[in-house]
Amino acid sequence: MPITFRKSFRILPGVRLNINRRSWSITLGGGNGPRHTISSTGRRTTSIDLPGPFGWRSTRSRRRRGERP
Repeated sequence: MPITFRKSFRILPGVRLNINRRSWSITLGGGNGPRHTISSTGRRTTSIDLPGPFGWRSTRSRRRRGERP
């Protein structure tokens, strides 16, 4: 089993700094609204919790221009 590292710090209410072995990211929002995440690798993600008993999440993500997937 590989060894992993992940740590999350709450900087301000609604703002988190997430650190793992390869990159870091900042998450804004959450709670009852959308959540926006910006990663050091260039990935930007917007997540929204959908209402209902299952708590499904709709996620869109994109990379910086000129980067290959």
